[in-house]
Amino acid sequence: MAAIPATYRISLDPAELQFDVIHGFLSRCYWSPGIPREVVEKAARHSLCVGAYGPEGAQVGFARLITDHTTFGYLADVFVLEEHRGLGLSAAMVRALMDLPEVAGMRRLMLATRDAHGLYAKLGWAQVTDPTPLMQIRREGLYQPGPTPPEERR
Repeated sequence: MAAIPATYRISLDPAELQFDVIHGFLSRCYWSPGIPREVVEKAARHSLCVGAYGPEGAQVGFARLITDHTTFGYLADVFVLEEHRGLGLSAAMVRALMDLPEVAGMRRLMLATRDAHGLYAKLGWAQVTDPTPLMQIRREGLYQPGPTPPEERR
């Protein structure tokens, strides 16, 4: 795996997370439009997180692993800001999480992606071969304002 540019760094320190950047991206991306900042912060506090930081120390990427810290992890919210893409930062963040001893010993890791299958395949991920046992509850538009119920219009 190619190294990232020397002017960038990857950190697993949760104290370095810049929630203005993280929320700013997640609230406009396809998988969590409109997500409230407090939801982003709470989710991060309950996950293993990694950040990518640029030459001036500003956060330019993020990823988190939702996990029980023992047997299972779900990779989520992986992003690199548009102007910093193509430098290997996504792969470096995912690798940093996967290299943690507690993650290396997990029985199952999962993720969902619409457009980054190639990136994850290079890191050892594969498509689910038998989706039969998998189930979900999916709540589309959860953070989007909707029509006001009639009882609340008064």
